[in-house]
Amino acid sequence: MEATQADKPFGIVTNIQKYTIHDGPGIRTEVFFKGCPLRCIWCSNPEGLSPKQQIGIFPSKCIGISKCSLCIKSCPLGPGTPIKTRDDYLFRLDEISECSDCKICAEECPSGAIMIWGKKMTVPELMEVILKDKSFYLETGGGVTLSGGEVMLQYEFAVLLLKACKDEAVNTCVETSLHCPREHMEEVYKDTDFVITDIKHMDTKRHKEYTGVGNELILNNIKRTVELKKPLVIRIPVVPDHNNSEENIRATGEFIRDELSNNIVQVQLLPYRRIGTEKYLSLNMPYPMEGFIPPERVVWEKNLLELTEILKEYNIPAVAGSSSKIYQ
Repeated sequence: MEATQADKPFGIVTNIQKYTIHDGPGIRTEVFFKGCPLRCIWCSNPEGLSPKQQIGIFPSKCIGISKCSLCIKSCPLGPGTPIKTRDDYLFRLDEISECSDCKICAEECPSGAIMIWGKKMTVPELMEVILKDKSFYLETGGGVTLSGGEVMLQYEFAVLLLKACKDEAVNTCVETSLHCPREHMEEVYKDTDFVITDIKHMDTKRHKEYTGVGNELILNNIKRTVELKKPLVIRIPVVPDHNNSEENIRATGEFIRDELSNNIVQVQLLPYRRIGTEKYLSLNMPYPMEGFIPPERVVWEKNLLELTEILKEYNIPAVAGSSSKIYQ
């Protein structure tokens, strides 16, 4: 865990979203942590993958190099700047290994065409934002959700932030992949009221193919979460031609019934949506599912409902989407 010059620990946060209603009970403030150990090919938040601050470029916001060029003029690398242009507008940040990582170009850009993904924030800074909406939490049973990226990669800072929330009687939720050491998870759980996690595939080889890691650690941590009696929502991101087979859904149902004794709050089956492509471009990263054409809405909605009914055969409280709540 890093500290500021004032010796205050900080986390790196990509976004703070207020008034969320889908990631935990009630109205919530959601804090997105930077860094993730998974590389899901359907990920829509590439800015959350690297644990470090990054520069993102959005050419559509550029007002023109001939009119501005403050980014290029401010770059300490001079003629060797990694800032590339095309037709008088920003194009991308190239040769990132040569970038001095000073972030000056983003600070100088007047239009927001260059931005910094990831902000260093201390617990007091985050609590100042969180507590502004405490009345909404009390009225609706809401609170704070820590998400990502992967919050467990910054578990020491998360522990401090969760404790500060509990000291203020703010309900806490953690949304996590659970691909993390058990001891980190249990430290975070000490001041966590609610947990949300995914089961992306029951076959560990397929899981590794689609996410970069096997599922053994994740499934074991899910079982431990239930043993600790943490209220748990399991999400299944349903991606056509990847994990939407009846075989995989039944295997998931058997795991929840036999290994977890159905001691969960809810299973949510979420549709794949092709979003986040502009953010991949801003980071000069290829979109992993570039050639994949998702089915029409009427097709995937029908599929979600069919898979939901399969899970209900195992007496699992399953719903299609994240809007239908039975949070406790």
